[in-house]
Amino acid sequence: MRCKKEKKMKVFEFQCKIKFLKDVEYQNVYEKTTYLLDSVLIKDEQYLKFHESKDYKFYVTDAPWPVEADGIYKKNHIYTLRIRSVDGNLIEFFIKHLYQHQTKELLCIGGEVRMINPKRMISKLYSVTPVILKNDFGYWKAEMSLPEYEERLVVNLMKNYQSFTGEKIEDDVHLYDSILFKNKMPVKIPYKNIHLLGDKIDLEIANNEMAQKLAYFALGVGLGENNSRSCGFVNYKYL
Repeated sequence: MRCKKEKKMKVFEFQCKIKFLKDVEYQNVYEKTTYLLDSVLIKDEQYLKFHESKDYKFYVTDAPWPVEADGIYKKNHIYTLRIRSVDGNLIEFFIKHLYQHQTKELLCIGGEVRMINPKRMISKLYSVTPVILKNDFGYWKAEMSLPEYEERLVVNLMKNYQSFTGEKIEDDVHLYDSILFKNKMPVKIPYKNIHLLGDKIDLEIANNEMAQKLAYFALGVGLGENNSRSCGFVNYKYL
């Protein structure tokens, strides 16, 4: 299946089959899968610039599944890493160049691509991996109010959407009716010798055209920040 960027937005999902060459603990797997993708991108001149830029990346990954009961991915076992994007060319690149690509811990042995296509209106987005909002003071609750957090979450998604589509969005867009934090304590994700602190959240998506567009877009790029580092991967429920 060829994935071409068209006028109508499409969210593609590449279900990449990965063979683990070593045992890897769950808390370390994000760094391993991120390096797998990065090591492919930097081999291509165009995507090296893409990788090094500060621009929106327009893709998101989750943690390999299924997750083992003891939290350790097993050597010689095969797992699925979901890579989603609204950029069909990027998905094509991953499909072509990840095949038989390996690091010390991981080997990609193929996979399949599908298009995410909700049959009805999206009623809920729920995070599979923690939603991260980076700042200089650590976890957001130390310095930010809930309204400030919500504004930044929505504005970040709007800017990402506008960057990809070129479509102007009104500032007063109503994205969701309610937000639910499912964790009592911050959820940690290793990142460059530190831990980013995030949240597992549910959003009850509003019943208006722009909210539905943004919710669908979020399926392909994630919520929050560091999405190409497996943060903010979301799934959906529909009416």
